[in-house]
Amino acid sequence: MRPEIQRHERIKMALRLAGSSLAMVARDLDVHVSTVASVSRGKSRSRRIEDRIAIILETSPQRLWPERYQAVVCPVNPIE
Repeated sequence: MRPEIQRHERIKMALRLAGSSLAMVARDLDVHVSTVASVSRGKSRSRRIEDRIAIILETSPQRLWPERYQAVVCPVNPIE
């Protein structure tokens, strides 16, 4: 099973254990459940959906989807 599908299944399970579901997240945010599922699977992005899932799971979006939040390092140009 692909890693993004495994993560999606873990998120669904964690939501169930927290008394929620992808459908409940969708209703709370007034979006279609397929949109929430797409974000959970990593097919699309929505900060609002990522944040809501993370809040329910008492974690951060960075912990759920670390590849989406990798720190961007910009080179520093010294002032001469």
